[in-house]
Amino acid sequence: MIPIDVSTAGGGGSVPPAALLSARRGAKSRWNVGDFVFKHLTMLFAFGVLSLVFLMGYEMYAGSALTISKFGWNFLVTSTWDPVQDEYGALPLIFGTLLSSFLALLIALPLGLGVAIFLSELAPRWLERPFSFLVELLAAIPSIVYGLWGIFVLVPWLRQTLQPWLSSHFGYLPFFKGPAYGFGMLAAGLILAVMVLPIIASISRDVLQAIPNLQREAALGLGATRWESTRIILSSAKSGILGATLLGLGRAVGETMAVTMVIGNRSEISASLFSPGYSMASVIANEFAEASSSMYTSALIEIAFVLFVMTIVLNALARLVVWSVTRRFKT
Repeated sequence: MIPIDVSTAGGGGSVPPAALLSARRGAKSRWNVGDFVFKHLTMLFAFGVLSLVFLMGYEMYAGSALTISKFGWNFLVTSTWDPVQDEYGALPLIFGTLLSSFLALLIALPLGLGVAIFLSELAPRWLERPFSFLVELLAAIPSIVYGLWGIFVLVPWLRQTLQPWLSSHFGYLPFFKGPAYGFGMLAAGLILAVMVLPIIASISRDVLQAIPNLQREAALGLGATRWESTRIILSSAKSGILGATLLGLGRAVGETMAVTMVIGNRSEISASLFSPGYSMASVIANEFAEASSSMYTSALIEIAFVLFVMTIVLNALARLVVWSVTRRFKT
C-alpha cells in the first residue's frame, strides 16, 4: 500500500490511509454515542413532563373515587353543597367559574384586541416597545396583589358608584337586580378581565405581526384606507386571535386567589351579577383545610380534577390554534 503525503501543522508527513480511516471511524463513533445520549436524555425529560401531567390526573381521579362512586355524573349537575350531610353538587361552582370567566372575556377581548391593533399596526416604533413591555408587565403581577386591589379599591367603587348606577338605570334587567354588596360576580369578572388582558393583547399582537407585510402593502396599493387594511389583516389573523382568547379563558378559569377575595364565596346560582358566588378554584382554596371527612375531601379533589381537565383542554385548543395560524404565515 502506497503512503499518502498529508500536511500537518508542524510540517509534512506521511500517514497511511488505514490510519486516517480508523481515526475517522473513531471520531464518528464518539459523535454517534454523544448524539444518542443527548437525544434520549432530552426525550426522557420531555416524557417526564408528560408523565407528570398524566400522574397528576390519575392521582386526582383516584382521590375522588368516593364521590364518583356515590354521585356519578349527578355531581356535575346538582346544586346541593352540604358538608354536614355529606351531599355535594358542583353545578353552582361550575356556573360561577364559567360566568366570571366569560364576563372577563366580554370585557377584556375588545380592550386587548384594540391594544394589539394599536401596537402592531399604528404605534410608532419608539412607543411600541415600551408600551408592549408595560402591557406584558401586567401579567407578572401576583394574583394576591390583584386581590388586595380588588378588596380596597374595586369593591368599594362597585358598592358605592357603579352598582347603584346600574341598578337605577338597568334594574329592570335580571342581571342588575339585588342589593349592592360590592362583592360578587361583577367584581370577579372585572378583576379577571384585568388579569387576562395582557395575555390576549400580547398574543394577538404577535399573531398580527406574524402576517407578512405584503398583505398590508397590497391592500394599501389597491387604494384601501388604513382601517380597511387593518380589517383585512384581522380577517387573516382571526384564528390566532381565537387562540389568544382561549388562552385568556384558560387563565381566567384557573385563577384562584384574586377571585376568592372578591367573588363573595356563596354556593348559589343567580342571574344577578351583584350576587355573591363561588368558583371551583375558590372553593378548593377556602374549604380544603376544613375538610373533616373522607367524602368531603373526595368532593374537593373531584372539583380539582374537573378544573384540571377544563384548563388542559382549553390550553391545548388555544396552543393548537395559535400554532396553526403562525405556521401558515411563516411557511
